[in-house]
Amino acid sequence: MNNSFLKSNLPTAAWALSAAAITLVILVWGQNVRWDLGHLTVYAWFPLFGLTAFTLMWGHYMIAATRQATGADAKKLWFYFRATSWVVLVALLLHPGLLIWRLWADGFGLPPQSYLANYVAPELGWVAGLGSLSLMAFLAFEFWRWFEKKPWWRIVSWASEFAMLAVFYHGLRLGGELQTEWFRFVWFLFGLSLVAAFAYLHAAIYKEASDPEPWRTRGAIVGVVVTVLGVWTLVSALLV
Repeated sequence: MNNSFLKSNLPTAAWALSAAAITLVILVWGQNVRWDLGHLTVYAWFPLFGLTAFTLMWGHYMIAATRQATGADAKKLWFYFRATSWVVLVALLLHPGLLIWRLWADGFGLPPQSYLANYVAPELGWVAGLGSLSLMAFLAFEFWRWFEKKPWWRIVSWASEFAMLAVFYHGLRLGGELQTEWFRFVWFLFGLSLVAAFAYLHAAIYKEASDPEPWRTRGAIVGVVVTVLGVWTLVSALLV
C-alpha cells in the first residue's frame, strides 16, 4: 500500500483494523458458546470483554506504530483513540468485575481464594494474578489526562507494555477461546505484531527524543527488555 495513501487514510484504516479484529473475537467467542445466546451465564459472557479490551489495545499500538512510520497527523486519530479507549476501560472493568461478582454470588468468596476455589487450578493461580496486576497497570494509565506531561509518566506507559505481554500469556493459558485452533493462530499473530510494534516505537522514540541522556537510555533499555521478554513469552507460549 502506498505510504502517502495510508498516511492520509490512517483514521479509516484504524477503524477498519479494530472492527476486523473485534469481529474475529466475536466469532471465536460465539463459536465457543455455540451461539446459544439465550442460555448463557456470566461465566460465559465475561471472557468476551477481556478479549475485546486486549484486541482494541493491540490496535492502539498497531496504529501508533503506523502513525510513527508514516508521519500521519496525530490529531486526525484523536476521536479513534478517545472512543476506543472508553470501550477498553468499560471492558477492562467488566471482564474481572463480572467474574468476581458471580463467584462471590455463588458462595466462593472474593479473589484470590474464589479464583482458586472454582476457576483456575492452583498451579495456574499466578497466571490469574498476571491478569490482576495488568488490570492495575491499565487503570493507572487512565490517569493520563492529568499526568501525561509529567516526566515520570513514561514509567506508567512502559508498565502498560509489560501488562500487554502479561495479558497475552494470561489469555493463552486461561482463555477457553484460545483452545480454538484458528484463533490460537490469530492470537500468536497479535503477539508477534505487538512485540514488533514495541521494538519499532522504542527505536523511533529513542532516535527522535530530545530528552536528557538518562531518560533516553532508560527508554532504550526498556525497549530491549520488552522485546526480549516478548520473544520469550511467544516462545514459551508455543511450548505450552
